[in-house]
Amino acid sequence: MIAWLRGVPLEVLDSGSIVMNVQDVGYEVYVASPNHMILGDETDLFIYTVVRDDAIVLYGFNSIRERSFFTLLLATPGVGPSTALAALRTFSINEMVAAIEHDDAKRIAEIPGVGLKTANRIVLELKGKVAIDANAGPVRAPDKSSSDIHEALKALGYSIAEIRAALDDVDLPSDEASALRTALHLLGRQ
Repeated sequence: MIAWLRGVPLEVLDSGSIVMNVQDVGYEVYVASPNHMILGDETDLFIYTVVRDDAIVLYGFNSIRERSFFTLLLATPGVGPSTALAALRTFSINEMVAAIEHDDAKRIAEIPGVGLKTANRIVLELKGKVAIDANAGPVRAPDKSSSDIHEALKALGYSIAEIRAALDDVDLPSDEASALRTALHLLGRQ
């Protein structure tokens, strides 16, 4: 099994994967954040390999912790590699852990392809099995107003990934109207 690759990302494909040149061999690797890859710069990826009858599929992660969390998600019934990768594209690990530990299945259901039934199963299966990384900074339980702002932005056509990229580590005003204006301003700068 392939567990690690060092190479140069050459291109981001429409499928959310990258083509990575490793000693003049191009590997297609599905990554959690393809748009954050710096094309042309050497990078390391920790790999999770899936062998099927018709394909060998590589999933790449920036850290062992990210790959371990992906593997933990796969242990949940009803969660396959595409869903687990979508989870990591939608939320940081600490956001997922906070939602799991606070029994917030509604938040988990924001992952594309995950309904409330699967979200509840993820919470049930993983609660108490995951920990927040203390080095990644404080994580608060998702508050209602923040969730409302996310819902409003999604209704305006922004993707969860765009919202997350613009609003990560941003303290929004407590007034919902001000928070929405601030969020829209931050999304407009991207």
